[in-house]
Amino acid sequence: MRLHAHAWKRTVLAVATATTISTTFFAGATGTAHADDGRWTVESVTGGYKVTLHLDEPLPVRDAVPELAVDGMSLGPAQESADGSTLTITTTDPSAARPSSVDVAWNGEVPSGDTGVTARTLTPSPHVAHPKGPADPATPGPYAVTHAEYDLGDTAITLEGLGGRPAEIRAAVYLPDGARGKRPLVVFLHGRHSACYNPTTPATSNSQWPCPAGQIPIPSYKGYDGAADALASHGYVVVSVSANGVNAADNPFSDDRGALARGEVVMRHLDLLAEAAKGKGDPTMVRLFKGRLDMDDIGLMGHSRGGEGVVKAALMNAGRAKPYGIKAVLPLAPTDFARATLPDIPMAVILPYCDGDVSNQQGQHFYDDSLYADAGDSAFRSSLMVMGADHNFFNTEWTPGVAVAPASDDWSNRNDPVCGPSAPARLTAAEQYAVGTAYIAGFFRLVQGHEKAFLPLFDGSGGAAASAGRAVVHAVAQSPARDRLDVAPFTSPSSSVRVSGAATATVCASMLDRSPQSGLPSCAATLTTSQAPSWTPATYAGNVAATPVLRFSWTDSTGQVRVALPKSDRNASKYDALTFRAALDENVKAGADLTVGVVDGRGRVKSVLVSSVSSALTPFPGTASPLPKTWLRTVRIPTRSLTGVNLHDIREIRLTGAGTAGGAYLGDLTFSTSAVGGTDLPDLPQVSVQGLTVPEGDGPAAATMTLTLSQRSKEPVTVNVQSITSGSSPVIAQLATQVVIPAKKTTATFQVPLAGDTTPAPAAQSYQVVASVPTNATIGAGFARLVVTDDDLLP
Repeated sequence: MRLHAHAWKRTVLAVATATTISTTFFAGATGTAHADDGRWTVESVTGGYKVTLHLDEPLPVRDAVPELAVDGMSLGPAQESADGSTLTITTTDPSAARPSSVDVAWNGEVPSGDTGVTARTLTPSPHVAHPKGPADPATPGPYAVTHAEYDLGDTAITLEGLGGRPAEIRAAVYLPDGARGKRPLVVFLHGRHSACYNPTTPATSNSQWPCPAGQIPIPSYKGYDGAADALASHGYVVVSVSANGVNAADNPFSDDRGALARGEVVMRHLDLLAEAAKGKGDPTMVRLFKGRLDMDDIGLMGHSRGGEGVVKAALMNAGRAKPYGIKAVLPLAPTDFARATLPDIPMAVILPYCDGDVSNQQGQHFYDDSLYADAGDSAFRSSLMVMGADHNFFNTEWTPGVAVAPASDDWSNRNDPVCGPSAPARLTAAEQYAVGTAYIAGFFRLVQGHEKAFLPLFDGSGGAAASAGRAVVHAVAQSPARDRLDVAPFTSPSSSVRVSGAATATVCASMLDRSPQSGLPSCAATLTTSQAPSWTPATYAGNVAATPVLRFSWTDSTGQVRVALPKSDRNASKYDALTFRAALDENVKAGADLTVGVVDGRGRVKSVLVSSVSSALTPFPGTASPLPKTWLRTVRIPTRSLTGVNLHDIREIRLTGAGTAGGAYLGDLTFSTSAVGGTDLPDLPQVSVQGLTVPEGDGPAAATMTLTLSQRSKEPVTVNVQSITSGSSPVIAQLATQVVIPAKKTTATFQVPLAGDTTPAPAAQSYQVVASVPTNATIGAGFARLVVTDDDLLP
């Protein structure tokens, strides 16, 4: 029987229709603690502690979420006040009771030295010309490009994701001159940057929209001309939209850091573009787009929080009765605060190694979480690590020396030997922009344009674009389900996987013991959250298990992992390559190697040394957190090189420690053929969590909440649920839980424990409840509120 992806799911923790989120209540010490200078305070609250830090000035505008750390240890995401003057967190951690210090942290760490807050000027190096080959996506096409713009005003729309607050409709437009007929459309969405600036001073602001008097909007949407021009010259219409209204209001007026609002912005533009293509609506838009857009052939690119925004837009679109034809999604240096999956749409995630803003490269979760989210996944996906690139320089409006408004290099350690601005491996601003242009244009031309010559840039086979110059880009990929044979995903223990000799092999997941409910030990025991993109905890899914893999350690060359293939899956002759992902165990400092043995039915073995085909088991560079990264890279062995064995009768794959002791993380062992596949996302049901209001009661109790599906599923749907303390609600130490909606059912319930009491309170308590990482479904309404009303009379 074929080993479908769903056979490798993590063990389901509960299959009943009612599931309980594990909870512990903490009494907390009475009284308060505070800094001598009054900069921070700690108050005892029901169940834990409320820590408040008063800032000398508002934090810089970043895409990462600010955190609070006590004594150098991050306690998690903090809530910013509306004016940006304070950060607050409620926690059960006993270390918060009497701290000696309270500081701002980013991505799990307190910055040291130069934080990079002050703007500075960098002069981009001139682009170095390279011979232009036929497979370079930056090569200009046959069409001249017309630049235009449409602008419906700063308050043209109101957004549910911002509580009804206004935002602009404004976009830069790139049109291919003379291209006939309806053209494919690509929409760009920038990330979180200051919304406004004073053109006569270096001052910027991000707390008011429209801009305050004396300030004007920062044109972040104009920062992607390179990729837009490259695409338009090949016949695409590109629209790059502005989201300053979201940036100015996502703190504190959204439940999800603005993801829903950004998705709404994209969808509102698509609606207006669809009308304009029909000759309706704003006259400027009608003039630009009438008869020119194919709304069944759309690509979306989002940078930073815009990356999460375009994923949300694709999911919102899939939930519509008549969705647009979104064919490709590219999150660029993205945030992923709630870990939504995106199967069945071709996707490429681009991660900059020297990202100083989203330094934990949390966008890797988009790739990892989607790998086995649908057993019949129709689409190709890729994740790319761009060495020497920072967060900002993919956008010229975020690049010093080019931007019209103040901008900075987000990498803070100026003296870092790998990512500092003078480091030999660090790309200049112009070099990084060229990489972005090549890979953004290449992905949409590959998927929407069916130009298969660009597939080697994304499929892990080592292709490179000449226009990307000296940039080193590592790519991993997963082919559509029909184009691969999953030999061993290594996501759960399996009887087909055996360990022998001087070795151990255990499936691990997550890090820092954040997911004990999974029953799996932690990976990355000695890494920081910024060094482990696959395992870093998500803001709204902090305990949800992340990226299970096989942790294999050996002490000599007898150590071996052996994977048997069932009779039905022994014919590998139709596939192009044997592939898997691998990373050096962080405890192994000197490097390691593996021998891959492919065994046929007659016992013949073809052996390949990993180091001969891949750099996956060599350490990434870096000397101090957030470097070096532990990121699983591709090991790709072409089947044509497996001479001497019968590819029609492969019985076993052996992974053997080469030489002395070593260790590695292993995932996704597969025979596959590189292919792009198609788009079937609207065929999956969407799962939503329903909000609820209940009375608190007089003692410990539980609220029963409901998950619903938009339609019945032939397969059981699993979804992870996390409840999060909000505001002044009693603090609950909690674990996420996995809930199953049985096949052919549309609902399931789960329980959130309550801390009832007999003490009157002036206001209701509120908890966020978040759904994430579903399988056999996608996320619809993933955020809800559990409101607990006080039922005790005030005196």
